[in-house]
Amino acid sequence: MEFDVVVVGAGPSGLAAAIRAKQLNPDLSVCVLEKGSEVGAHILSGAVFEPHALAELIPDWRDKGAPLTTPAKDDSLLFLTEGKAIRLPTPPQMHNKGNYIISLGNLCRWLAGQAEELGVEIFPGFAAAEVLYHDDGAVKGVATGDMGIGKEGEHTGNYTPGVELHARQTIFAEGCRGSLTKTVMERFDLRAECDPQTYGIGIKELWEIDPAKHSQGKIVHTVGWPLETDTYGGSFLYHLEDNQVAVGFVVGLDYSNPHLSPFDEFQRFKTHPAIRPIFEGGRRIAYGARAISEGGFQSIPKLTFPGGALVGDAAGFLNVPKIKGSHTAIKSGMVAAEAVVALLGDNSGTEAHAYPRELKKTWLWDELFKVRNIRPAFHKGLWWGFVMGGLDTYVFRGRAPWTLKNHSDHDQLKKASECPKIAYPKPDGKISFDKLSSVFISNTNHEENQPAHLKLKDESVPVAVNLPLYDAPEQRYCPAGVYEIVRDDDGANPRLQINAQNCVHCKTCDIKDPTQNINWVVPEGGGGPNYPNM
Repeated sequence: MEFDVVVVGAGPSGLAAAIRAKQLNPDLSVCVLEKGSEVGAHILSGAVFEPHALAELIPDWRDKGAPLTTPAKDDSLLFLTEGKAIRLPTPPQMHNKGNYIISLGNLCRWLAGQAEELGVEIFPGFAAAEVLYHDDGAVKGVATGDMGIGKEGEHTGNYTPGVELHARQTIFAEGCRGSLTKTVMERFDLRAECDPQTYGIGIKELWEIDPAKHSQGKIVHTVGWPLETDTYGGSFLYHLEDNQVAVGFVVGLDYSNPHLSPFDEFQRFKTHPAIRPIFEGGRRIAYGARAISEGGFQSIPKLTFPGGALVGDAAGFLNVPKIKGSHTAIKSGMVAAEAVVALLGDNSGTEAHAYPRELKKTWLWDELFKVRNIRPAFHKGLWWGFVMGGLDTYVFRGRAPWTLKNHSDHDQLKKASECPKIAYPKPDGKISFDKLSSVFISNTNHEENQPAHLKLKDESVPVAVNLPLYDAPEQRYCPAGVYEIVRDDDGANPRLQINAQNCVHCKTCDIKDPTQNINWVVPEGGGGPNYPNM
């Protein structure tokens, strides 16, 4: 199939790119590939949304019924000890006047409708599995994965070959740690002149709570307990409409204790005396998890290459102290589309060099530059982060004469023997839960008779290296129970069992594995979670 522009990923950046391309030139053929069963199925975010990028893309979004219905009201930031909650001043980046508490999945569904009205073709349920290249090395497009391949690689009765989609320009909008984005970065050495990307894992639940405890528009963030001060992270509670509360917990994936379990830290957080009463008598209705790119300004890679470009969280445009990335994702998609359309219009080459050049003139670049030192300040712990972050924010106002460095997350783990074990309480099934019951309400499903999409480069490493040195940390950093060390009845012969059916596509394993032995690739299109209102 031939197109002018192929977009990989129907998140906010990819849909914004598709919309902007058709706004500028309705005659261009534009398609969007989405590996989820529908647009929004794999979208997970807090989310408090800044609408100004959306207003630049679609000025009459209110009249067109964009699902921004809950204005943000009260902001609070709490420091938690094990038994107390202490209110802290809210940093200026976290003020949310004029913003909205939303379901990002529902916003993407609405954006998809706007794109289709402009003539964009959207193909949900088709996973882009391979990047195609011209003889001269430029990106030619992508190919979707074959369907109906059995566990042993054989063709089943449902076999359907993948489809090649050729494009004059391919925009990669896969989100954090995209499987194709990773290969493009390696092939074109896009990270040669930037810091390593650093990540966090965000775990989220959607609850329906007692109306008496609900305050529509209320926003609460916390830091501190249950995490130790050497581990970056915190929580959010956002009161949406219909007595619903989105609650989530983020843990920086540069943590050093291999015994830590982000999932169990989240469950423990909800038992805090200031948090538990909110959920008592309520009902948990959805669960999910997703890695996020936290590196910020100094970890932004080269954004273009012959035949394509990177946008959104695939490039790492999250504003960490603001806890927002959807507005920057939309803006990056718009600017990339403008550069691509201009390139295709005058047929001036294969690389949209104008994209990074024009992006540096926008509010996005200035916004990320001003907060570039906040997240890396916490590499030395919570208190140092508070001091350095405050200095950068209130004294230098984002213009400090230095830029702090980022490091790779996978090489931060210490040996298990050097770290204290963490005793997590058993879930009570009312406020706190186990992984399997959580995965169940994520509506995750994969065709069982297919090769596992979690590939080990060396199958001996989990038992030969990870188990003795790090006590098999993949059992804990995965929030879905995918990785499990199983043994014979007598406790001998340990081996790694991969329960790929449970995978919620968070990508944490690809990021945090200390030997970088796990390679996450796409399963059959349509597999994975099916998030409602997340």
